[in-house]
Amino acid sequence: MAASAEPGSGATLADRVTVVIATRNRRDELLAHLRHHEAPVIVVDNASTDGTAAAVAAACPEVTVIPLMVNAGAAARTLGAQFAHTPFVAFADDDSWWAPGALATAADVFDAHPRLGALAGSLVVGPDEEQDPINAVLAASPLGTPPGWPGPALLGFVACGTIVRRRAFLAVGGFDDVVRFPGEEERLALDLVDAGWQVAHVAEVRAHHHPSTRRESDARRQAELIRSRLLTSVLRRGWPVVARQAAAALVSAGGWWALAGAIRRTPAALRARRRLTPATEASLAALRGSAPAPAAHAPTGERRDPAGAR
Repeated sequence: MAASAEPGSGATLADRVTVVIATRNRRDELLAHLRHHEAPVIVVDNASTDGTAAAVAAACPEVTVIPLMVNAGAAARTLGAQFAHTPFVAFADDDSWWAPGALATAADVFDAHPRLGALAGSLVVGPDEEQDPINAVLAASPLGTPPGWPGPALLGFVACGTIVRRRAFLAVGGFDDVVRFPGEEERLALDLVDAGWQVAHVAEVRAHHHPSTRRESDARRQAELIRSRLLTSVLRRGWPVVARQAAAALVSAGGWWALAGAIRRTPAALRARRRLTPATEASLAALRGSAPAPAAHAPTGERRDPAGAR
């Protein structure tokens, strides 16, 4: 699908932003939260068995529903973005939604920063709107705020609190079918930065998150995060990094399970393997405290200009 033109701030919100939600077997929670969204919504149903697709179509006929026959994991969001016709795509989960005015503010920020590929907002949790701890982490990014950026530079984000420039997102492949939930965001963030796009935190763009009670155990989730980090390293990092992470996994709780899961998907990861540029590796080193932060994330001769993604 060809990328659409990017309308200015005088356009309606529906012309500027689409909300994409990937869901699986959370019908009631999804229906309860759909009413909060201000922009058009595309729901991609990951082969639910609880009647999600039919229930959404009946209760919210204005919502576009894409029912999948198999669980595509995070790649379902990519399919949703491909169906969207707006220049910006806001991701939400079935237990989250964007605060009033947040999407319009984000679209204005994108218009003012043409190299911005992804905007990570802030998250408030539960009915008491408590600040998610991730907000402080994003705000204190060791990469700082380079001149001309809308906020601190990032190499990662939380999907349900992130809005992307659609053409940048699709140009780097979106979410893939190698790294599934959770931890799928890292490879995407690295590829955006590697292609010369800005990934930044803008705190005033806020999303609400009411975590579902239908969640995996903390131990299972931690093991899945280890698996995702390993696969991301196979996809984009040097082999010494992969070896260190695999060794660390072996002594971590759930590490053997994570390693086995990563090995099953390694052939697919190898087919899509591409090393990060030295500039992005330097930013990673700075983020993890082993090197000074680069002066800026402007494209260099080793990066691909974001204009090439149009």
